[in-house]
Amino acid sequence: MFVPARVRIQSQDFDLGAEVADLRAADPRVGAVCSFVGTVRDRNAGGPGDIASLELEHYPGMTERAIEAMIDAAHARFDILGARVIHRIGRLQPLDQIVLVVVSSAHRGESFQACEFVMDYLKTQAPFWKKEQTPQGARWVDARVSDDAALARWGIRAGNAG
Repeated sequence: MFVPARVRIQSQDFDLGAEVADLRAADPRVGAVCSFVGTVRDRNAGGPGDIASLELEHYPGMTERAIEAMIDAAHARFDILGARVIHRIGRLQPLDQIVLVVVSSAHRGESFQACEFVMDYLKTQAPFWKKEQTPQGARWVDARVSDDAALARWGIRAGNAG
């Protein structure tokens, strides 16, 4: 039996409906599916139009292993049946989809919590490097204190933000 990858790093876009259907496929235990889709905004520190594009780089192999470990941690904490993370790399424009987290479980509470847990973990611990292209030039995106705080509520200390 073919088992789809739990983690994909790719430049091409993804289809939310197809990914959810694939995660649920032929598993009658699934009673809930929660998903999160992150998109590229046109602003960060500045106002509208501040971000022309966002470039994402990663360390192949290491990134996938780190995200696999995050999914394993979600399985250990929550009663979930499946999880999938797709993260895009390369140059993305405002409105482009950048990340997908999908979690299935028998009941909604576990799916909601596990989806949020994976996203909080992913935001601070996945080895991605982000560079914004702005009218003033390029700038690397630093970790945010609020992202570290989101992960801390799960009992995990990140310490990435300055």
